[in-house]
Amino acid sequence: MANGSSFTAVNLALDIGNTHIKAGLFRKDQAVDFARWPLRQWTEVLLYARQNDVQQVVLAAVVPLEATFAQQLRRQVALLLELTDQTPLPFTNAYQTPRTLGKDRLAAVAGAHALWPNQNCLIVDCGTCIKYDLLTAEGVYLGGNISPGASMRLTALHILTARLPLVSVEMPTDPIGRSTTTALQNGALRGAAIEIEGFIQLFRRQFSPLRIVLTGGDATFFRAAISVDLFVEPHLTLYGLNHLLLFYTNTHHQPD
Repeated sequence: MANGSSFTAVNLALDIGNTHIKAGLFRKDQAVDFARWPLRQWTEVLLYARQNDVQQVVLAAVVPLEATFAQQLRRQVALLLELTDQTPLPFTNAYQTPRTLGKDRLAAVAGAHALWPNQNCLIVDCGTCIKYDLLTAEGVYLGGNISPGASMRLTALHILTARLPLVSVEMPTDPIGRSTTTALQNGALRGAAIEIEGFIQLFRRQFSPLRIVLTGGDATFFRAAISVDLFVEPHLTLYGLNHLLLFYTNTHHQPD
């Protein structure tokens, strides 16, 4: 750890989802380490923060935080910032219903703003849902779209029909489905890849040049099926959360 005049606060970004806790350790805007735990492994998170001498924490959660975890974390660090619709942003949020905007979407946009400033960016988050979010070069978040993700598409085809089986998330090499399994996989998964390419083409008509950024658990899977120049950043939301923390501390809070 740095000391004396060269000391730099260690920031911890936490992305708390439905099944996992993802963490990013930062010194200013530089990533130091990334970690991941199953949901509710709060003791492991507290230990990780203590072992790394974390002073500031920023988090986004789609599930309610356990009160004891939040209390312990507040006692352990100098600053705990939870992302809400009231959190100050380093860009303009033009979304018409900011209170209903998913915090993961907002954090991903912040990540693009941090990593590719002054660029038009389309963030495609390939997770449970496929989310499309547009950030302009002028720093205005316009909004985006949401569609079912890979597993959701295949599960819906199985549950909402009488005879279609539940198949694995695998992309057939042949775009023609020559069995029920490959027909479902092509329709749901290749269809999703074609959808992604279609939105990219649609948005490029309005914003050019347009940087395409894939993130989320299925980003690598879809990257292989998309014939468009793009960038994959699996830790985009963590970069974004740290970016929001830095903005907050620089403009609203100066720790001792």
